[in-house]
Amino acid sequence: MPSGNEIRQGIESNWHQYLRKYGNLFSSKEIQGSSPPSVFVGTYGYPKVSVGPMLPPVHGETSILDTPEKWIGKSLEDIVNFRLNLIRGIKKIPSTQCDGRYIENLQDMTMSSSPADTEIEFVKPTFPVTSVDQQSAPFGPLGEIKNAKFSSTHANRSIEKMYYDHDLKADDAIIKLFNSGIDVSRIQKCLSIGMLGIDRKLVPTKWSITATDDIISKSLMTQILDFDIIDSFNVFSFSHLGNLFSVILFPHRWLFEMQEAWHDGKSIGFGNDYEDAKGISHPPEIAGAYFAAKLAVAEYLFKKQKQAGILVLREIQPEYAIPVGVWQVREGVREAMKHQAILAENMDNAIELATRKMTIGKNEWISEGKMLKLIQQKTISDFF
Repeated sequence: MPSGNEIRQGIESNWHQYLRKYGNLFSSKEIQGSSPPSVFVGTYGYPKVSVGPMLPPVHGETSILDTPEKWIGKSLEDIVNFRLNLIRGIKKIPSTQCDGRYIENLQDMTMSSSPADTEIEFVKPTFPVTSVDQQSAPFGPLGEIKNAKFSSTHANRSIEKMYYDHDLKADDAIIKLFNSGIDVSRIQKCLSIGMLGIDRKLVPTKWSITATDDIISKSLMTQILDFDIIDSFNVFSFSHLGNLFSVILFPHRWLFEMQEAWHDGKSIGFGNDYEDAKGISHPPEIAGAYFAAKLAVAEYLFKKQKQAGILVLREIQPEYAIPVGVWQVREGVREAMKHQAILAENMDNAIELATRKMTIGKNEWISEGKMLKLIQQKTISDFF
């Protein structure tokens, strides 16, 4: 099994070969291409933010480049290449400015039901990104925009309706879009580019991803509390991109814990957070991964019209050599819930089944987690 460094070096080497053929497309003062559609809002300098479109230097059907819902089954190298192919054009704009020609053009593009042809002239030529690392998600070239032209597009009707409704709160607009079948990744972009709610703002992409997952999962959980509790112990599993996911559903009123563990062959690190039916009252230790996993499991329970206690285990292996975003937690857990569940006899047996393909053993997960203590505390409190 190759190490993380070897995986990164292999991906970089193949990318360099690609650039030897097509690098000129990324080294220019002008670019033309079809945005998936995709927009980016940076965190640096907030409340003044860097805002702009992301597009590859090619025309046509490019939606795969920024639609994580389509990435299950893709390799880590595929996904890294998707990201490196997207060139980011930016302008510095106050986060409170959600109007004006430039922002409105980006909003129109975000509403588009298909890739949007875009032309950008940069202040200085862009240059291709030539390296990736184990700490940061990969991004393509970045350039300050001098001029930008956006072709007219056909808007998605559900998104367009929410865009023109200035009396609907952002939370309610997000739930309506989700219920109408819009991909979560599209909803996140709508929130980020200031298209939803009453008091609209530009929201950094990173924040909008977590906020959208949180809002949808919280809404689903509130409804799940009215459903009957499951009567068996179920274990779901799935692995992709060097991430092993196991989800245990067990007979209990809503309890949710997510544990993460990562190892490099020498040391192991753990992180976790949890909530009961009152929800979580603080930013989770494991950040956006918490809400991404919660959304995926809540979708499943809502569809089944059932309530359960939930324990999500995520083992991050050295093969996950380049971080690609919390979308892979949401989509990985979603995929796990599509697989046939293994029935367990009890909680101890369920944890044993959930961890049998993991490097980290059952007892280590139990000692680092809170779920067994939570179950005991909740059971005792039921008598008072």
